[in-house]
Amino acid sequence: MKERFEKIMHFLVHNSAMFTVAIMGMVHAVLLLVTFLADVAPLANFNVLSVVVYIFCFVLCKTGHILPVYISIYLEVSTYAIISVYNVGWKCGSFFFLFSIVPIVIYFGSVLFKNTKRWIIVILLVLIFANFMSLYIAFYNTEPKYIVSDLVRTTLYVFSTFSMFLSVVFYNAIYIYSSEHEKTSLEEKNVRLSADAHADTLTGLLNRRGFLPTLSEMMLTRSHHFCIAFFDIDNFKRINDSYGHDCGDEVLRHISNIVKKEMQGCEICRWGGEEIIILMRDYDFEVAKQKMEYIRKTIETTPTIFYNKLISATVTIGLEEYSEKYKEPEEIIKVADERMYYGKQHGKNIVIFE
Repeated sequence: MKERFEKIMHFLVHNSAMFTVAIMGMVHAVLLLVTFLADVAPLANFNVLSVVVYIFCFVLCKTGHILPVYISIYLEVSTYAIISVYNVGWKCGSFFFLFSIVPIVIYFGSVLFKNTKRWIIVILLVLIFANFMSLYIAFYNTEPKYIVSDLVRTTLYVFSTFSMFLSVVFYNAIYIYSSEHEKTSLEEKNVRLSADAHADTLTGLLNRRGFLPTLSEMMLTRSHHFCIAFFDIDNFKRINDSYGHDCGDEVLRHISNIVKKEMQGCEICRWGGEEIIILMRDYDFEVAKQKMEYIRKTIETTPTIFYNKLISATVTIGLEEYSEKYKEPEEIIKVADERMYYGKQHGKNIVIFE
């Protein structure tokens, strides 16, 4: 149950923008139906426009353009509150939508704006409050343009109140989860770093210091037959240049997790940069080929989710089987590395074993 909860929260955090846009679109689809049945033409027409805006915003989220989505949400909700209160009156509760975007403004603003630019968040919050006060002063005791039934008025009031409540709860929940998850992850990394200097802090894999003694001992004692696989993430520099080093780190963690899951019981090392080595103890060479091909396909078809973006990556793998001709760890690693490099020069995203 806890693992499922973690997966759900991880998905919501990394897809929060698309989730927000989808919910906002559905909210306005419901409002469109209510205002159409209530025969409030200006609101019905505006809700049609709002649904179109959020469809467009969903496309922007898919392509990673969050700032225009952020601005669109702010402007659309602010405008809707004004038009709604003007047409159906203060008692329909449309002003609650202004408060529903407060956590959205804060949550996404903290990601989009850094350092002194965070004054933008404060300015937007002040404008939301100013909008609310202006509507209150202008329309609290003013007869609305359209007189709707008690049923419609109650429906709109309850729906806008529920939307505000849902927004506050949801964004506080994912903010708390993100903060706690980050704190826990940092503490766990520090503990691992202090306890074991042989581990790579980013991926949790072994580093060279932790990997080479095991390989040396196996070659010295000849106690096991084994295979060596040398991984390299294709076009990794382009991922860093296009999306930033944080994204590159996430891709590396994601691929490392796939390898750890599929190669349990093996020694796995982050050799350096985007290179990974697997020591497959007691693996037949044919079985190792099939396993590496399976992992290659799994990585190719399982993109990394990074702030609403799907980042696809592939790996090129060089594979070698241990034999007595190899006297030092570096010798067998070099052969696997050379095969990987050959794969890089001949199309990438391939397993080379001879």
